[in-house]
Amino acid sequence: MRPLMLHGHERAITQIRYNLEGDLLFSVAKDSKPTVWYSSNGERLGTFNGHNGAIWCIDVNRDTSRVLTGSADNSTRLWDCETGTTLSEFETGSAVRSCMFSYSSNLFVYTTDATMGSVCEIYLYDVRDLEAPVRVIPIEGSRISAAVWGPFDEFLITGHENGAICRYDVTRSGHCLQSVKEHKALISDLQPSSDQIMIVTASKDNTAKLMDSENLEVLKTYRTERPVNSAAISPTKDHVVLGGGQEAREVTTTTTKAGKFDARFYHLIYEEEIGRVKGHFGPINSLKFHPDGKSYSSGGEDGYVRVHTFDSSYFEFEF
Repeated sequence: MRPLMLHGHERAITQIRYNLEGDLLFSVAKDSKPTVWYSSNGERLGTFNGHNGAIWCIDVNRDTSRVLTGSADNSTRLWDCETGTTLSEFETGSAVRSCMFSYSSNLFVYTTDATMGSVCEIYLYDVRDLEAPVRVIPIEGSRISAAVWGPFDEFLITGHENGAICRYDVTRSGHCLQSVKEHKALISDLQPSSDQIMIVTASKDNTAKLMDSENLEVLKTYRTERPVNSAAISPTKDHVVLGGGQEAREVTTTTTKAGKFDARFYHLIYEEEIGRVKGHFGPINSLKFHPDGKSYSSGGEDGYVRVHTFDSSYFEFEF
């Protein structure tokens, strides 16, 4: 698989996202310019200019008319996707770590970091009335490091710095409905299956777990020998892809684990590794399958987004 190499960022990629149709790919990095690309040929369409710090998260709504970004400059921005102009800016007391539209795109949430002067919080907004948040939920204890909507927009699933995973009733009571501690270290990523029945977690404890979205029951565990920064579920095959790697400051010339920056594919059900794709010159920070399942993209610490289209042998492979 010869990948498309997308190089429009000056610093490490933090998150990538496809729109619903999959024709556009959005990327953010530790520089301050969210970027949008054509996923088919890697052509760069443009950037969204306005943030003044590293950007940790990005999402795009259902009809690709709005883009949402969260930044270390203590703000969240809602953008017009077509023109690249800022429609609304929401200032926060700390960095915004995760943000996402609901399935209907009528609601969106973002979460903030805990700092010396402020606690971690979940902010819920209605796109049709942005004057004030619908709800603000303060989070006691460990900060939220990743989040994803549950089925039917009924609750928010959050991953925390201490390895806990919780369900919050953000639309009604604002209460924590459930909390489980299945990981031993920070949750770096949460992604749903295409039908939202399951989620896959990625953790710094060297594992990824497949969980039931409704009750947070662990269904499968995928083990590696390195921190997992991102994990994604194929929309068409029983496959999971994991990406990560040791931080550069932890890699020495004598370690036997130096590198290990390849994307690793596991069978969803049997939990066994079925293949690897090399290429990045640093840890993989974000992974996403294309909505049609025919390709996937990875964003790395090296500042590159790599778009891999699967060969025909991938679809002929039987486990």
